[in-house]
Amino acid sequence: MSNEDQEWADLLSPRRRGLLRSGGGLVAAFAASGVAAATTAGKSPWGYETYKEATIQPHSVRPGEQSLPTKPRAYTDIKSYHAHIYFDEDSFHKAALLHKWAAERFEVELGNWNLEPRGPHVTPSFYFGFSNAQLQVIVPWLQLNSLGLTILIHPNTDDPRADHLYYTLWVNRSQPVNAYGMNKPGPDEPPVEQIYPNTRPSVKLET
Repeated sequence: MSNEDQEWADLLSPRRRGLLRSGGGLVAAFAASGVAAATTAGKSPWGYETYKEATIQPHSVRPGEQSLPTKPRAYTDIKSYHAHIYFDEDSFHKAALLHKWAAERFEVELGNWNLEPRGPHVTPSFYFGFSNAQLQVIVPWLQLNSLGLTILIHPNTDDPRADHLYYTLWVNRSQPVNAYGMNKPGPDEPPVEQIYPNTRPSVKLET
């Protein structure tokens, strides 16, 4: 019998089982066994009145959009698109293959590998940016060649937070995106993120 088995056998000996049946409870049983009940010393940093706190409505995460808009946004506000491909230690080989396929077939702005969370993306990823004219080809291509990976496709407008949170398309499962702190470009920045293609396609796209 191991030491752990012996300890449990001691705790459940006839005398201690009797304490449990008589209403002494686990504390008495543990006390009888010589095992101290778990306690913590010190004071909670939250105090002891948290149960009295009212449930407060959080601030809107979409400033300026608390009411319905008076008209739709123009689709021409979209200047380009990003596709973010997410992976982990079990699926990186699929991401590497998709990375290779995309670079061989499309003229896009292919980013580098993000092996740790970067920007609003909470898992490893890579991305490529592409033009509006490529949307009708790249989206179905990614749908059919995702290899089961989670892919975020978002437009690029003058509101990067909304681009990542509310204007998105997902291939396969969606996942959290930590974009609540993203702000619109400053006065010295381009109003919309620019993309600059850096690939040289060498393989004819399958049709």
